[in-house]
Amino acid sequence: MSPLLELNALEVHYGRVQAVDGVSIRIEAGETLGLVGESGSGKSSIGRAVMQIAPNSGGEIHVDGRLVSTSDRASLRQLRKTAQMVFQDPYGSLNPKMTVGAIVAEPLEINGVGTRESRARRVRELLAEVGLPEDAGDRHPHEFSGGQRQRIGIARALAVEPRLLILDEPVAALDMSIQAQILQLLMTLQKRTNIAYLFIAHDLNVVRHVSRRIAVMYLGSIVEIGPSEQLFANPRHPYTRALISAIPSIEPGKASSRQILKGEIPSPANPPSGCRFRTRCVFARERCAAERPVLRQAGNTQVACHFWEQIASTTGDAIKIEERL
Repeated sequence: MSPLLELNALEVHYGRVQAVDGVSIRIEAGETLGLVGESGSGKSSIGRAVMQIAPNSGGEIHVDGRLVSTSDRASLRQLRKTAQMVFQDPYGSLNPKMTVGAIVAEPLEINGVGTRESRARRVRELLAEVGLPEDAGDRHPHEFSGGQRQRIGIARALAVEPRLLILDEPVAALDMSIQAQILQLLMTLQKRTNIAYLFIAHDLNVVRHVSRRIAVMYLGSIVEIGPSEQLFANPRHPYTRALISAIPSIEPGKASSRQILKGEIPSPANPPSGCRFRTRCVFARERCAAERPVLRQAGNTQVACHFWEQIASTTGDAIKIEERL
């Protein structure tokens, strides 16, 4: 069987800005792939390209075995039935002039699903499913909290019974307790419906909690991808190691081994030659400037680093690693 989502050498360029440059990933039915990286790494551009909100500049996007194309209206209509998106800002993505019931019913109306009565019934079912009160459908978005608005966004996305949800920082704007409730809701829905998630976030702890696999992005490219627990237990790429080391430890008395990233992320309009991470990497060598690394197998993960084996064989001490390289 073909994967539910397959990206082959995806490119998304905004003029000279190379937001996504040659990304290839696969997501199976019922799976959650976490996509992490700093702001400006291109994560959201991937989600928007899948939904064709931002057209891809190159490469291919296949959803449920079908090639997605902006030039084919029938393809786009089928895409919106198979895949939906939940945005970071739960208020900005909801029309403040519409009632919640009308917002959730809109995808059903656009796709000509059912009668007016059956759509109203479906809306009530969806609002109950995401944990909103019975009278929610008659109210407007401003009458709800941030967490409740995100539940409205999820209900709207689920209306046409998609097989894939693109979740773009779905809990970033919420406080910790509400985050946990939304994540639990998403996992419960997935267990019941076997829906697949592309979960885009910058918070590694959140992504680890919900994802079977994680892909780490840096400046438009995937630098490491693999099973969540494997990636956390034994990160191969220096960037992944730095991100994981920055997560605060909850173990009392445990010494910090945080690896501070030097400098700022370069401009995607003028990325470095060779390895794009080299300007911030303490392990960079001449080869890193001359040759761009490609993803290659490293145990159960894939990593784009020329020297991952030498780096992985150390404890992370830059001086010891320098002696090995």
